[in-house]
Amino acid sequence: MAPVPAGDQLTDAQRTRLDEAIRAAERHSRVEFSVFIGTAAGDPRSFATQLHNSLVAPARSILVLVDPTVRALEIVTGGWVRRTLTDKEVELAALHMQQAFGEDDLVGGLVRGIHMLADHARPAQTLHAPDA
Repeated sequence: MAPVPAGDQLTDAQRTRLDEAIRAAERHSRVEFSVFIGTAAGDPRSFATQLHNSLVAPARSILVLVDPTVRALEIVTGGWVRRTLTDKEVELAALHMQQAFGEDDLVGGLVRGIHMLADHARPAQTLHAPDA
């Protein structure tokens, strides 16, 4: 899924890099990713939750909201996603994103965080023993 509107702060090359990261994460994890970069209407957490709930398949989705004006980062995960992605794993990805944001690398932080979320959201593959 293409990101939710990213505002004017990204170059075409940055948008392409972000789109490629999202597509790779979706293939890897079978979870839908959306990114919103811009000003949240009201409380960033509430706004992120509203955006997430408006997605086509919110249960199988992760939404990352970045509001640079108030320095907010919100990550909202759906119920199906939470079966494999823990709050601690989301917090770890958020910390890595915030570190990159602090170094003025918005897209790099998003790409790294999306990859981390996808790695952890990926359902474990089970191996079945042959019937005896």
